[in-house]
Parts: sequence; structure tokens; C-alpha cells
Amino acid sequence: MTFVRLILILVVCRAVVAAQGIHPAVLWKRPVADADRKLAYGKDALQFGELRLPKAAGPHAVVILVHGGCFVNRFPRRDPRDTSYEPLRPLAAALADAGVATWNLEYRRAGDPGGGWPGSFVDLAAGTDFLRTIAQADRLDLHRVVLVGHSSGGMLVYWLAARPKLPRTNPLYSKNPLPVKAFVNIDAPPDLAAAQPLEGKFCPVPGISEFMGGTAAEQPARYAAASAMSLLPIGVPQTVVAGGLLNGFNDLVSSYEAAATSKGDSVKVVKLEGSGHFDMLAPESQYGKQLIEVILSLAQ
Repeated sequence: MTFVRLILILVVCRAVVAAQGIHPAVLWKRPVADADRKLAYGKDALQFGELRLPKAAGPHAVVILVHGGCFVNRFPRRDPRDTSYEPLRPLAAALADAGVATWNLEYRRAGDPGGGWPGSFVDLAAGTDFLRTIAQADRLDLHRVVLVGHSSGGMLVYWLAARPKLPRTNPLYSKNPLPVKAFVNIDAPPDLAAAQPLEGKFCPVPGISEFMGGTAAEQPARYAAASAMSLLPIGVPQTVVAGGLLNGFNDLVSSYEAAATSKGDSVKVVKLEGSGHFDMLAPESQYGKQLIEVILSLAQ
């Protein structure tokens, strides 16, 4: 019996390792071409983005990349680059090579001065709207802007896409936000409030609670202002790319998909069977190629 149990444990461990896939350090350590420009959209050291442009003359569709990291600036005993914009650099460079401009955003998170609620939302809004400042000089087509968020960044792009419809009473309201054509959530539970009670199952820290200044029960108004379910209908095409994390939480996807489609939103779910949580960010992988194809189809 002991031997059989040992075999079962080994099988489960191998399955878990396979689901985890590549480590984010593999991505940020990978050499990629330098960005065309690194630009500040605010005064804080973390309020910047990397702009990459295609070789063609333009005008260029733009993909705004929002990184994840469980909403925090670093994990215990881990390199802070694991939770930064840097693991998205290979994808940003590959998309630029494929013919679209990329704007890879950094922003303050829980653990950073001013990060979390509401500062992180302010950063992402300012970083998105900053494209208006550079659009003419860099020949950016602001009618073809696609948001792409990975992990916790995937939860945040729902709010970024919904900003044009936020009422003045919403504490995150801003005047004349940049509209987007579509958005892609890569491997994140869609709804912030629904995910918070489960945060311990997919994050090594209580990242959502730290980011929002409490649980959904403790801060209901904040979660209502920022959670996808509360923002429906968002009014733009949405794609959920399910990988190693999200394939274990199918009920969160299906409940959001049902709610969104009942309100008239278009939601497409793409399942990357066998992918880990970061595998699709490696452009040369089969999952990376699928992701790039999804993004480019939305940016046309």
C-alpha cells in the first residue's frame, strides 16, 4: 500500500509541475531587442512603459500589455522581476515583429508607495491615456487599441476596457478615457470579487486583499467599482485565454461568460490544453503562437 501511495504522489507531483510550466525568470532572462523608447507617463519611478514599433511605416495598431504578479510588487524570497513588466518583454517584441506596436506598462502595486487601491488603477488609466500624447509622432492608430493582461493583469483589463462607461459617481471615474477595440485576459479569473475568496489557491500571498485594502466582504464598494461583473456590459469583444491556472477554475469562467453574454457582451474562451501559467508568454511555443494569433486577429 505504501508503494502504491508513493507512486500516486509522484504522478500527482509530475502533473503539478507540468501544469506550472516555465518559470517567469525564464522569460525576463531571455535576451530581446531593446524597446524603441522607454517613456514615463507620470512622475513616480514605476510610472513608465516600453514602446516597441513595427518596421513598417504605420499607422500601427497598438497592443497595451498589463503584467501580472498577484497584484503585489514582489513575492517572498523571489526576484522582484518575476512580478514586473519584464516577463512580458518577449511577447511585446514578438508582437512588434508581427506588425503591431506594443506598449508594455509598468505600474505601482501593493507593496509600492501609493500602489493598490486606488493608485494602481490611476496608474493604468494614465498609462493607457498617455498613448494620445505619442500617437501622432509614433503613428499609432488609436482606433485599433487592444488590451492584453496576464494573470492579475488579466483581471485589471476588464476595468480598463470599461472605463468609458463608468459613471461620475464611480470613485475610479476619469474624464475622456481612451476607448479600446477589444481585450484579452490571459489565464486569470475574470471577476475580481469572485476570485478574492479563492486567492490562496492561486497566489502565494493574499494579493487581491492587499491590493484592494481588504476582502470583498470588508470593502464591497471598492470591489463593486472595479470588478468585471459590476461593469457589465463592457461593450467590447472579450477573449479569455485559459492556461495552467484558469483551466482549474472553469466555473469562474463559465459564470462570468453566462453573465456577460446575457448582457449582450461578446466573450470568446480559448483553452490552451497542457499549457502552464506562463508558457503562452514564450512566443516560440505552441501556446505563444496561439496567443499571438488571437491578439493579431483582434488588432486588425
